[in-house]
Amino acid sequence: MSDTTSKEQPKGVAESLPVITFSTFVVSLNSAALTQLGIIADPSTGKREKNLLLAKQTIDVLSMLEEKTRGNLTSDEAAMLKSILYDLRIIYVRETS
Repeated sequence: MSDTTSKEQPKGVAESLPVITFSTFVVSLNSAALTQLGIIADPSTGKREKNLLLAKQTIDVLSMLEEKTRGNLTSDEAAMLKSILYDLRIIYVRETS
């Protein structure tokens, strides 16, 4: 049996993870939405598959973040979030039309 618990990471894994910031969190949600829209391949399967219901939910989460953080973001963070939401909404409308 191994002495490691399920919470421990293999040596070197923690050092390779990016620092979590608002921007990296938003980019992560953007990547998830693009995967759900079938724009990029799912990293776990290598396949492009659409799940428009999940894509809409992820876009709605980003929209909620925009609303709830309004006035508390840097200008760069706010601009990035606005741009990502615009792009995702355009793609979503195109995919559902």
